Formats: sequence, structure tokens, C-alpha cells
Amino acid sequence: MPDTARPDQAKASAKNVIPKNAICLWYDTDAEAAARFYTQTFPDSIMGPVYRAPSDYPSGKEGDVLMVEFTVAGIPCLGLNGGPAFKHSEAFSFQILTEDQQETDRYWDAIVGQGGQESACGWCKDRWGLSWQITPRVLIEAMAAGGAEAKRAFAAMMTMTKIDVAAIAAARRG
Repeated sequence: MPDTARPDQAKASAKNVIPKNAICLWYDTDAEAAARFYTQTFPDSIMGPVYRAPSDYPSGKEGDVLMVEFTVAGIPCLGLNGGPAFKHSEAFSFQILTEDQQETDRYWDAIVGQGGQESACGWCKDRWGLSWQITPRVLIEAMAAGGAEAKRAFAAMMTMTKIDVAAIAAARRG
């Protein structure tokens, strides 16, 4: 039942809030903290209800946060505190499209600077191990252009951790 709903509102609330399709993200115990971080970091993001376990379960106790609904950058998600059995991998990532270096830096620094880690080619991981691609629009546009322009931009990107917008723009021009 959501923290914010009375027992008689729980069914109506859940029916009206949970989308038909949402991404379910598995966390050990920090789904609520992750959801709060994402919704405070990215625009078009909101926190939804927090659901507590109605009884003890293998990785938690009655009353612990079990699930949390949230939207991150327009994508509906459900965070599940399922315990340590499964970990995030690069097989799933959020790609956040940015308009300029300032926006790229802001998101990159928020993720990496809060206990995350850098990777290559615009990828990084947050402190919960979830992968993010912080991708400037100029890179996507270069790839869409194809040909030599795409090849130059791609070669430049392959040398980067965080994407350098000016370097990609210069590579596009040749």
C-alpha cells in the first residue's frame, strides 16, 4: 500500500498510478534513495508512491520499503528492493540526451560525483551500479549524418570518457 494512501484508497490509487508498461529496476535495499536522486537530478521526473512490505520476505521485514514508483526523464519506472541476488549491468542503461556541454557536465557530475564511476564513450554508473549514457545531441546528429562526418565523430568519441561537445563538433567539421 502506498505511504500516502489510506487502506481504502490503495486499490484505486494503484490502479490510477501504475502505468501499463514500466521499467522495473532491482535494488538491494536502496530503491527509494535511488528514485529520489533520479527525480531530483533529471527534468520531467517525479516521485510516485512508496510501497511497504505487508509481511517479512527473504530480503526484508514487514514495513520495509519494497517498491517505489517514479518517472525519470519521462520514463515510468518501478524500483524494487529485492535483495542482493541480482546486480545491474551495462546490458541496461538510461540514455540522457543533452543539448550542450553545460548540461552534459551537470548530469555527468551528478552521477559520478555522488559515488558513481566513469566509463568510456559517455557512459557512467551511478552509486547503485545502474548505467547511464550522457549523450550530447551533436553526437547523435553526427551519427545520423553518416559517411565521413559520422566516422570522424565516432573516432573522437572512442577516445573520451565524458563526451566533449566541442571536440565532437570539430570532428564533424573535419
